[in-house]
Amino acid sequence: MTVELVEMECQRWKNNGVKIHYRSRDNRKGYKAGALEQGMRHDSVQGCDYVAMFDADFQPESDFLMRTVPFLVHNPDIALVQARWKFVLFPNEEEESEDLCRAVNADECLMTRIQEMSLDYHFKIEQEAGSSTCAFFGFNGTAGIWRISAITEAGGWKDRTTVEDMDLAVRASLRGWKFIYVGDIKVKNELPSTFKAYRYQQHRWSCGPANLFKKMAMEIIRNEKVSMWKKFHVIYSFFFVGKIVAHTVTFVFYCVIIPVSVLVPEVDIPQWGVVYVPTIITLLKAFGTPSSFHLLILWVLFENVMSFHRIKAAITGLLEAARVNEWVVTEKLGDAHKTKPALKMEDSKKLRDAQETKPLIDKPKKHRPRFWHRFYFSELGLGVFLLLCGYYDLANEGQGYFVYLFLQGLAFLIIGFGYVGIHVPGS
Repeated sequence: MTVELVEMECQRWKNNGVKIHYRSRDNRKGYKAGALEQGMRHDSVQGCDYVAMFDADFQPESDFLMRTVPFLVHNPDIALVQARWKFVLFPNEEEESEDLCRAVNADECLMTRIQEMSLDYHFKIEQEAGSSTCAFFGFNGTAGIWRISAITEAGGWKDRTTVEDMDLAVRASLRGWKFIYVGDIKVKNELPSTFKAYRYQQHRWSCGPANLFKKMAMEIIRNEKVSMWKKFHVIYSFFFVGKIVAHTVTFVFYCVIIPVSVLVPEVDIPQWGVVYVPTIITLLKAFGTPSSFHLLILWVLFENVMSFHRIKAAITGLLEAARVNEWVVTEKLGDAHKTKPALKMEDSKKLRDAQETKPLIDKPKKHRPRFWHRFYFSELGLGVFLLLCGYYDLANEGQGYFVYLFLQGLAFLIIGFGYVGIHVPGS
């Protein structure tokens, strides 16, 4: 239905004299990278200098190009202008129409609030720091505008990993191109509100960078066009620490070392390691979303659970295991689980005609899932283990870790049973 609506909307603008084209393809070869590569070969793109990219749920403002293109026009060394993702309305936008606000869903459930905290830290701190210090930072895959000559010089889109955006950004950076992040330009979009969709997204976001790191490490080291400092920054700071070590340290410390210190009294964790440093890091990460500061403890518990999933995905990418190139489109619910948008009479007729036309690709048949398919047994197992460690610490009057272990164990169990996010019957 979405495809037909997009095509109808493009046709409406074309009838009003706007130069607009609707393009699609009849296969999924190369996934998003393949679609982008094919899209760049269309005649309508030839002769263009820049290309703006948005995922289907993103809603750029009408002045997006007016605010981004000048950076590229007046700075020939800049290849990419990255805008900020936005998930909640700001005070001066409360009067906007319901249609424009449909995809902004940070307040939909607790899981979307937690996602907002993590992504706000990424944009407000990580991307802002990378841009302001002229250091490397990755392309977020959407809500950005590229210089086409930079894409061509870097070798175009490649489907060797599931992070084609990061792949292109690294290759362009190694050829001397610069990027800029503009946090004042915000693009509304929707967060995944089902745990299944979020889990698939995080697998791709963790597995892809680890796999790209394995494939590009030697290419980065051998590159003669960039300084040793930049090589060190990309390999060590961006890839190794940011995409692999961060997940590993979080999971090992919170879910392995602390429980082991309860079972083995000889393992002693200094107070600065168990209290001061984690607290400071947590407060700094929560700085990007002060309105959700009261959710800080829940955010930590949820992120600890997800670190287990992310480290598995990172290992999959490093070892190039079976799911290394798994690409599952992140499901966004929009208003599908609430109310269906009303259509004008002529649009409704066009939509019925489009639905009667045989699609290029047959939709896969949906099988009714068993009730246990929503369970995540690895998370359940870890939850039971942490609860047992908590009871052991309490019974033996240990170091008082039982409070944390009970909370973290419950978090694993709640997520393991699928009681997080929006539940859609039959999914």
